[in-house]
Amino acid sequence: MNKFFTFLIILISATAIAQVTPTSQDSITFNPQQQLNAAQRILSGNYGKAVTVGAYGEITYNQPEGNNGELDVQRLVLLFGYRFNDKTQFVTEVEMEHVEEIFVEQAFVNYAVGDNISLRGGLMLVPMGIVNEYHEPTTFNGVERPAVDNAIVPTTWREIGVGVTGRLPEQSLTYQAYIFNGFKSTVNDDGEVTGFLKGSNGLRGGRQKAIKSTVDSPTLSTKIEYYGLPGLRLGLSGYFGKTQAADDVEDIDGANIGVSMVGFDARYAFRRFAARGQFIYASLSDTEAYNNLTDRDLGSALMGYYAEVSYNLLPLTKAQRLFAFARFENYDTHADTDGDLVRNDAFNRTDITTGLSYHIAPGVVLKGDYQFRSNALDNSDVDNRLNFGIGVWF
Repeated sequence: MNKFFTFLIILISATAIAQVTPTSQDSITFNPQQQLNAAQRILSGNYGKAVTVGAYGEITYNQPEGNNGELDVQRLVLLFGYRFNDKTQFVTEVEMEHVEEIFVEQAFVNYAVGDNISLRGGLMLVPMGIVNEYHEPTTFNGVERPAVDNAIVPTTWREIGVGVTGRLPEQSLTYQAYIFNGFKSTVNDDGEVTGFLKGSNGLRGGRQKAIKSTVDSPTLSTKIEYYGLPGLRLGLSGYFGKTQAADDVEDIDGANIGVSMVGFDARYAFRRFAARGQFIYASLSDTEAYNNLTDRDLGSALMGYYAEVSYNLLPLTKAQRLFAFARFENYDTHADTDGDLVRNDAFNRTDITTGLSYHIAPGVVLKGDYQFRSNALDNSDVDNRLNFGIGVWF
């Protein structure tokens, strides 16, 4: 562990020196104001043609200490866009996970009301944090997505809804506001109420993913982003509403819980240096009644954050890029508990990840990293692992 912190100090020092010691080759090479995800690229790039086709995917190898490693075609996502006219477009993503599961990740119609405002409806990503919207493998460091974007957010989080998106150029702001169906919390399972939400991963098990989604009350999701400073993008997200229960249990005390989630994220790039971070906090109401009804251990608060720095080791004159990075993250799905539920310190976890991302061509990345993983229960390393991956996006 001491070796890692030595590396981290060296990396931070190097990037600080790089910022104050410019060379003739230095320039801002990454502009987060212009960074696009797959859906945004299709929407912005197919005005000259009716049909747009693309894909992204990743193959991973995870090697825990003392256990067998796992090789996996983690996901392959096919992207399709169709332009009906200058105002109306359709975007969809079809995802195959682990070579055996097929999901529709997005499927929505975008109607441009004006130059800076559009209406959307369909299956869409919930705008919370960074990776839930920007999860293509060439857009983030590390073989695996940050754990905060798995146990807290939870990525990939998408539901069916309608809303508006656009920007205010004079204020350097973009905005999104949607009405979605919520998480599914409970169902009647042969006369017994079963819960989908639990302590270890919070809300993740309640994602409905447009699979015959149930809804008894809508939820509100919003995000605003500021891009007025060169190389910097700041985001503020909010999600508010109640979970959804099956028809025959929705009136039972504890079948639904309230969810209030807020998030702050930041991305910055200057010359060969880049940094990003985010903080997510979710307050859940009526969890004591929910746990009593379902015999679950859901916490009443979820919290997670991370900070990451990276530095391109190759000259800016090179088309290829080689990023050395380090990321610290903490995530706690028992940040608070209600009633008699005892807080489980094993759910208060810390991951430290350091490694390399080698972009051998635009749209192709080779990744390798090592993760130091621990929790607050015994304050020791838990399942440290070495990871390698290949990612593509076009």
